[in-house]
Amino acid sequence: MKNTQQITKAMKQVAAAKIRRAEALQKQSRPYANALGQMLQDLLASVGTIDHPYMKPGTAGAPVGVILMTADKGLAGSFNANLIRVAEIMQREDGDRKWYPVGNKARNAIRRLGQEPVKIWSLQSPDKLVAAQEVAAQVSDDFVNGRISTVMLISPKLINMMSQRPETRQLLPVVAAEAAAPKTDGPRGAVEFEPSPEAVLAHILPKYLEFTIYAAMLETDASFYAAQLVAMSNASDNAKKLIDQLTVQMNNARQASITKEILEIVGGAEALSG
Repeated sequence: MKNTQQITKAMKQVAAAKIRRAEALQKQSRPYANALGQMLQDLLASVGTIDHPYMKPGTAGAPVGVILMTADKGLAGSFNANLIRVAEIMQREDGDRKWYPVGNKARNAIRRLGQEPVKIWSLQSPDKLVAAQEVAAQVSDDFVNGRISTVMLISPKLINMMSQRPETRQLLPVVAAEAAAPKTDGPRGAVEFEPSPEAVLAHILPKYLEFTIYAAMLETDASFYAAQLVAMSNASDNAKKLIDQLTVQMNNARQASITKEILEIVGGAEALSG
């Protein structure tokens, strides 16, 4: 138990160090996300008719494509299980789905459901942005070519260090109301787009999809380390309680053994003297 406690303490320290880096990356990506969302808001307000494959309804009768995003490793409480449970419910509701797992735990869960993933990506990729671009390229190609009708994303949302909530979002087709950023108070300057709002929108939408997946990967990374930090902290506390209980039991057993030996010695001495 003491060895186990040392391991859980070490993993707690590692998770605490890694979550700081994950949160820093997440905060660094926010200005880009806000600017991209604001630009989409301006574009959608300027474009009269939107003719882009990402904003058209998917092919009727085609299966739904689902990106399931989990961690690569466990020992994080119910973090992975909560995300996988959402996927299991979705699979029971409609078995005709195509799965795009991101993370080793997602890959294993999809195979346990009897499904074969279209392609597999690791969450701990050397370059998360490149991995996000690969995921976006795969799902967008399947969507545009009619192999899937919708693209859904199952990923965690980091509420705080103690809470990580599974979240389901529709990525494709892009809904104008969801793509637009929140309105800001105060006056805003006029924006001109060259060569045209439609041309800029055609370039922005793929970037929007890539960055949405990339931000979800950063969110999953931070959520996993937060969940692991809490789980390892609880495990260390539980190990300490068990060590205290086992120490009391060990002392009682040793005391009982010593008492028994003393009684045997006294009994043998009395028998010899008699």
